[in-house]
Order: sequence, then structure tokens, then C-alpha cells
Amino acid sequence: MTKADFKRLVRRLAITGGLEVAHGLAKLGILASARGRGMILTLHHVQPFRPAAFAPNRHLEITPDFLENTILQLKAAGFRFARLEDVPTLMADDTAAPFVVFTLDDGFRNNAEHAVPIFERHGVPCTIFVCKGLSERSHTMWWETAAALIGANDRVAFDFGDGESGFDTRTLSGKLGAFDHVCKQIFVRDETPAIERLNATAYSAGIDPHAIVADAVMNADELRALVNNHPLVTLGAHTVSHRGLGFLPDEVVLEELNHSADYVASLSGTRPTTFAYPYGDTRSVTPKTAALADWAGFKLSVTTKPATLCPKAMSAPQSLPRLSLNGFYQKPRYVTALVSGIPSKLAYGCG
Repeated sequence: MTKADFKRLVRRLAITGGLEVAHGLAKLGILASARGRGMILTLHHVQPFRPAAFAPNRHLEITPDFLENTILQLKAAGFRFARLEDVPTLMADDTAAPFVVFTLDDGFRNNAEHAVPIFERHGVPCTIFVCKGLSERSHTMWWETAAALIGANDRVAFDFGDGESGFDTRTLSGKLGAFDHVCKQIFVRDETPAIERLNATAYSAGIDPHAIVADAVMNADELRALVNNHPLVTLGAHTVSHRGLGFLPDEVVLEELNHSADYVASLSGTRPTTFAYPYGDTRSVTPKTAALADWAGFKLSVTTKPATLCPKAMSAPQSLPRLSLNGFYQKPRYVTALVSGIPSKLAYGCG
């Protein structure tokens, strides 16, 4: 086991242990106030389980059965289901039952195929955040490109401008090490040059990054049909390029925000009032980008900071937290733990 493998194992065990503790506390009614007045949930892929030894993006996938069971579990626990744009009104009422909002990032085709029928069966609204560049096939998903490239080869070599780094990827450990290397190159600066180099490497190996996007993400016609035919579905903005906004000049950030909103308006007929930051962490969410989101006219912007919506949440409507339904933790007891707000209360003092 490599040092990186050990760190991954320790992290997974720590998260699992924390969820188990939170589940126990929630069942005992301890820290009940951590649940807050409501919560916003984050999803990406909703699709049947696909066995694979190397699946570095598994955390972004949940099964349709898990989604449906989560909805039933939340119903039984007394939660209401709400639209994202209604959050300010709901947060002003401290006497009503807690609410849950479902959001899905990136506009994957499996959202329409598997998630929307479940939401409609239970009368649950949802917001799908649309990335213009993915829908139009002008941009790629580097995390999927890297997974496809590494997964298909026994050796890969990358040159992100600092010289070539080669990896023996015959083993799972080697593949994960190569994927970690790509992540480190992407996360430290404006990722555009790194993505261009990654795409070139993928093309030279016979892998088409743009075809990966076309296979997975809904195009304009699909999104337009979805929102027009399914009243419970609302579209939100999610930039053009899915780059970390914190590394970009102000004028570029505003272009990402406004062009994304214009694209959604062309699909739905209504300019969106909600926005999701790419990645949702410090790569995109800063005081400056929050101010720019407000300037661009969004009423609410969501992050991936894990927390429930406590009373003070609406003091920062452009930086609202969300809880992730993670593909690694698809058990009812972990849903109980997550929506209790206890994990984020213990880790961040939120809730």
C-alpha cells in the first residue's frame, strides 16, 4: 500500500466513522438543533451501479434506488420538499417543518432518464444546474477524460508544462496515483492550459474528450424538452467552462455568469435566479465571486460547503451550503446522519 493509498483509506474510515457517530446521536435526539430549518442536497449522476475496479469519480454517482429510498426516508422523517428559489421565504418561517431541496449539477442525461421520473413519482421539485460549454460540447470534463485515459492504459505520461511525468497504471494503486497527479495540476491555477494538455494526451491515445461529454450531458434540445415538459424541473446556471472562478479575472467571471444565465434563459424562457459554483469550494467561492454573482443578478448561489441551513444562512445568499449525496455512502443510516446536520456541526460549527 502506497502512502497515498493509506491516506485515502484513513480518510474513508474517518468519514464512515463520523457518519456512524452522527447516526447514533441523531437516533438519540442529541444535537437536534443541528438540523437547522432546511437543507440543500447535491447530486450529479443518477444511474444504475456499474462495477469497475477503477472508478475515481464514484463519489459523483448514486443509484436510482438510493435516490428513491432517500426521498421516502425524508418523507417519513417529516421533511417538506421545496424549490430552490423558495428558500428565502421558507427560511423566514421558523415554525414550519424542515425542508429539503434537491439540486443536480452539470445536466447529465441520466438525470432525465432516472432521476426526474423518481422526483415526479413523489412530487419532488428539483433544480438542474446547466453548464453551457458542456451542453454545447465546446468544453470537456477533465475528471472524466482523465478517468477514461488512465483506465484504458497500462502506462500513461503527462506533461503539464513542467516536464513529462510517467505512471505505471497496471495496478489500481498506479491508476489512482496518476489520477491524483492530474488533480493536483488542475487545482492550483486556471485549469485551461492543463485541460488542453490533458485533452491532447487523450486524443493521442485514441480517446475523444468531447465525445465523452456528448455521451453524458444533455444538449440544448434535450434540456429544453425537459424543462418544458416537466413542471417540477427548474434550470439554474453553472458557468460556461466549469473552471474554478477564483483564478479568473473579474471580467471573465462575469462573462461566465452572464453567458451561462443567458443560455439557460434561451432554454427555459426565463433568466435563472439561481447559480451553482463549479466545484463549490474555495477554487470558486470567494468574497469576490460571491459579489460578482450578486452583481450578475442571481438571488441565490450554492456551494458544496457541507452544512444545513441555520438561521444566519440567508445573511450570505450567494454562498449557501449544500450536503452531498455521495456514491460511497449509499446507506439509509448515512442519510439519517447527513441530514441531521451533526457531521457539519461537529466539523465546521455549522447547523
